[in-house]
Amino acid sequence: MTAPFSSLEEFAELVAQAPAADAGAAAAAQDRNGQLTKPPGALGRLEELAIWYAGWRGTPRPALAAPQVLVFAANHGVTAQGVSAFPAEVTGQMVQNFQRGGAAINQLARAFGARMDVHALELDRPTADFTTAPAMDAAGVVAALSAGWAAVDADADVLICGEMGIGNTTSAAALALALFGGTAQDWVGRGTGVDDAGLANKARVVTAGVALHGGAGALDALRCLGGRELAAMAGAIARARALRIPVILDGFICTAAAACLERTRAGALDHCVAGHVSAEPGHARLLRALDMAPLLSLDMRLGEGSGAAVALGVLKAAVACHSGMATFAEAGVSDG
Repeated sequence: MTAPFSSLEEFAELVAQAPAADAGAAAAAQDRNGQLTKPPGALGRLEELAIWYAGWRGTPRPALAAPQVLVFAANHGVTAQGVSAFPAEVTGQMVQNFQRGGAAINQLARAFGARMDVHALELDRPTADFTTAPAMDAAGVVAALSAGWAAVDADADVLICGEMGIGNTTSAAALALALFGGTAQDWVGRGTGVDDAGLANKARVVTAGVALHGGAGALDALRCLGGRELAAMAGAIARARALRIPVILDGFICTAAAACLERTRAGALDHCVAGHVSAEPGHARLLRALDMAPLLSLDMRLGEGSGAAVALGVLKAAVACHSGMATFAEAGVSDG
């Protein structure tokens, strides 16, 4: 489909006008939860998850049968600054691996019954090095947002966004610094495995990029400091909100992209949960800034949507219990 925006201003307006959850469905799900054959609160966060999911799906007894995983791949000009332990060519090689079904995310999507789609975004044309120029121009960031928007299957009932892009933890750290402040050292991590000197270099690069482009709005920060895959994830997450499709956020890079929406309009991520907290040190700090509690903490740092895909199993468990369990009346069990 053609995205219904042609500028960052129009996209921001769509984010601002996004629909809310169905309060009636959530209330009815809450009522159902209180009648299920278990002590109150016995399933812990699974109960909260199921009610949240029911509100966004607009039914007190939802099903979860059509999850979609989107993986966006792009290349970053900032790799010229030596911020990654791997060369940019790895992005394209990993895209081929995704397409052949050989990556971790392929196995996880298959394990949890998710459709997986891979979108390579102009791999032969990296974004600009953001220490010297904006990563993307206005048309470029709108094109990437539009690619994400169009990639969402309107029939999906939960969305996961993953990414592949050598250098993108540097972009994520720069975005986090621009959006939430602090110092570059608060946000940078080892990414693909840089050593101490590489970590110091990443902090230098992030500091330089934010000094050059800082002070702009959240979406302009995405344009100047992000990458095509980060913008595509933001576009897909916004599209999911328009369709009332719940989203499981992945790691640091996905969460940084999503944060651009939240800083554009408070509450823009109400349809999202944090799938996990990764080993990338800025991720936990970013989740705290967004007031999001992760479902899992497994020391993962792969990207690709892998942590969110594991968390999909938790969400499926929550929905299965909520919608499949009998009530006390149905089971003929005394509720005390």
